[in-house]
Amino acid sequence: MSFSVIADSKRTPELSLKERRLGNATLEAITREVSVSKMFVLDFVGLLFIYFVPALSHTLSVPLYYIEPMRLMVIIAMIYSSKRNTYLIALSLPVFSFLISSHPIFPKMLIMTLELGLNVWLFYMFARLMRNYFYAMLLSVILSKGVYYLLSYMAVQMSFIGNSEMSSIPLYIQAIVAVVFSTYIFIMLSRKEAPDPYIDPTK
Repeated sequence: MSFSVIADSKRTPELSLKERRLGNATLEAITREVSVSKMFVLDFVGLLFIYFVPALSHTLSVPLYYIEPMRLMVIIAMIYSSKRNTYLIALSLPVFSFLISSHPIFPKMLIMTLELGLNVWLFYMFARLMRNYFYAMLLSVILSKGVYYLLSYMAVQMSFIGNSEMSSIPLYIQAIVAVVFSTYIFIMLSRKEAPDPYIDPTK
């Protein structure tokens, strides 16, 4: 009987290790499933928000497009989602808006898609190089907007779009919104704990 007890005592640590590994695997699976569900909900809310912005603006008599709803959803995705999902939102929202309302018109939709995708790419690059979320976002917004206006100007010259399609948001409001967005993402991402958060700002 003593031999049985000794044998059981030798097997116990092995069983415990297997249980711990199984528990860790289960926890990782649950975490992954929750993350996917969270991203799905975020994407769905983003699409709904873009869909209802025109109606809300009309109902409230407030130009909600002044806050740049698509860029806002991209920034929210940066904070609460993954880098891959952030790119997905940036590249899909203008297309979704075009498909459901034919606005913006096709050439402008392509330009906006490029602008948002560039904004995301520049932000992650600057966050890694500059190690400051505020300046990374501010600079990425300014540069992506510069590309947007350059391409829009070229599209106007080639008669792909009209002057009215470039932007109806005053520049000073765009500057204020850019600073607010940069401050928001600085506050939110700086609170996240990671060994080196600037390698991947979404962690």
